[in-house]
Amino acid sequence: MINYIIQVILFQVLFVAVYDFFLSKETFFTKNRWYLLGTAVLSFVLPLFKIPTVQKAVPQEYYILLPEVVLSPQKVIEKAVWYQSITYLDVLFWSGFVLFLGVFLVKLERIIRLVLQYGTTPKGNYKLILLPKETKAFSFFNYIFLGKDIPSSKQEKIIQHELVHSEQKHTLDLLFFEFLKIVMWFNPMVYVYQNRISLVHEYISDAVASKSDQKENYINHLLADIFQVEHISFINQFYKHSLIKKRIIMMTKTQSKKVKQLKYLLLIPLLGSMILYTACSSEEVKIEKQPVTVYKTEDGKIVKKPSTGYQSKYLDIYLGDGMPNAKEYSIDELREEEKGEYLDLLKGFNKEGMPQLNIRVFEAENGRKMVAFEKPHVEKSETQRKNNYQDSEDIPFSLLDKVPTFPGCAEGDKDCFHKSVSKFVQDNFDMSITKDLGLPIGKKRIYVQFKIDKEGKVIDVKARAPHPTLEQYAEELAQKLPQMEPGIKNGAKVQVGYTLPITFEVK
Repeated sequence: MINYIIQVILFQVLFVAVYDFFLSKETFFTKNRWYLLGTAVLSFVLPLFKIPTVQKAVPQEYYILLPEVVLSPQKVIEKAVWYQSITYLDVLFWSGFVLFLGVFLVKLERIIRLVLQYGTTPKGNYKLILLPKETKAFSFFNYIFLGKDIPSSKQEKIIQHELVHSEQKHTLDLLFFEFLKIVMWFNPMVYVYQNRISLVHEYISDAVASKSDQKENYINHLLADIFQVEHISFINQFYKHSLIKKRIIMMTKTQSKKVKQLKYLLLIPLLGSMILYTACSSEEVKIEKQPVTVYKTEDGKIVKKPSTGYQSKYLDIYLGDGMPNAKEYSIDELREEEKGEYLDLLKGFNKEGMPQLNIRVFEAENGRKMVAFEKPHVEKSETQRKNNYQDSEDIPFSLLDKVPTFPGCAEGDKDCFHKSVSKFVQDNFDMSITKDLGLPIGKKRIYVQFKIDKEGKVIDVKARAPHPTLEQYAEELAQKLPQMEPGIKNGAKVQVGYTLPITFEVK
């Protein structure tokens, strides 16, 4: 969520910068109004555009799949001290929310009280509320509030100005930003936007109202410092001292040439760069289970054979000769649901005491992927295999004479190794790191790859997670694993690779 908020604020800064430098001094008032409203909405929508990124493939065939580590939020809560369980950011956010909601309701109550206290006089397409012993003038939707002490010679001009606000629904714009101030009270750009659009509203009303009279006379009304205003930020005010100079400058400004409307085309490269930016941090795309399609080879061609013998799955199956001539995927490139199904297949087929079966994933039809089963090359002699894996390459699990030994475990005790690694992760993984990352609700997995070298040290740590912060944290955690006794093959110490899945729940 924090990343999303940062992106929203960043986009709003860029949109307002374009407005201030290129558009604010032009007389395209209505277009500027829609620019401010449109970009304010776009800034919330653009961070939601996600394009799945293609990750670099990492060979998996010589990595031993460790049992999945499931992190329990309850266990972390029990270990945490009381002050660590308090979400201060949540308390701060909701405190601000309640405060600004209260301020908004007070403002709304003041307007309603004026209507109920002084009554309304229907005037065609608007309702007039006369305020005794006041020189206030402002509008709210089709209600125009006018002080009785304003000279009658000036009342008509003021009403004409406020009618423009009423007819063009300017109050809706201001209420929109008032609601944004409630939910994003900490975002300074909301206040900047409201300030900019309030000024544009005045430009629009001045441009329309001044057409019925000489601009000099209209400007004199503005300079006659007799009008007070109600201090309610979401009402359109006839007189606002801080805006008078800007309004007069804009009224006396020469009409902008139509060719300058091309400046709005600056939005195209700006939007393109924003979409490209958000695409770099994609989230997992949810997919649906479908009936399994079985692919086979006939006359050297791959054909599909729909099967009723399988339950609906995320992955299809290839049972043809050899490997299919199609794009191959690594585990890092699979979606979350596909990864889970792939790991279940590995667990089911690669059992202790049996030759390790390599399962590879290829591109199928309609965006689906299919698994192909590659049998181990059992025809090679022990001497050939020894020569292949003696020095530089990692040893497949099925060829190890003795697996690495975790400190405190019996030599070569695989079960103790698995349990010790799982316990290390569960005891040291800080679940609070998963908060405020903007992760969608549901089960999430982290995949950590590492090797135990010939000296028993953990090296070449890589992680794939739904967020860069989690990747870095998982890598740092794996690097803290203690030094172990290395794996043994043919009496020699060898290097062994592991893949460790870590699962946690986002609620």
